[in-house]
Amino acid sequence: MSVTIDTNVMVYASNKSDPLHPIARDLLEKLTSGPEIVYLFWPTLMGYLRIVTHPSILPNPLRFAEATGNVAALLDCPHIQTPGEADGFWELYLATSKTPIGGNDIPDSHLAALMRQYDVGIIYTRDRRFRQFDGIRVRDPFEFIRNPEN
Repeated sequence: MSVTIDTNVMVYASNKSDPLHPIARDLLEKLTSGPEIVYLFWPTLMGYLRIVTHPSILPNPLRFAEATGNVAALLDCPHIQTPGEADGFWELYLATSKTPIGGNDIPDSHLAALMRQYDVGIIYTRDRRFRQFDGIRVRDPFEFIRNPEN
């Protein structure tokens, strides 16, 4: 089954001052080395650029050239795919959530619909809201930090 990575994992992998940095960096290195295909959707990549270059979000934001260099390095990996919305996306997006959504759920439902369109079943994220979307399995690479007994 194919996987994708949420923006938060990419941000932790770039933010060397965050205690979660080594875990996120190691996960990205493992996933991008293959052999499985990893889908990186454009909303995730653009969200990454928005967050890591924003001085109000990170204490040491990246310069645009460094952030885009990180994205370029990922895109150069042979196991990375970056598809966009294909025909039928709008209908799939509208059918993604069983309940009305709004606010912060909009970008999550966008990503969930892209996952469905490309048959990607697993997302690595710290965002528990993805659990609301049927058929999407959430893998929190940092979960053992919250639950050390696991």
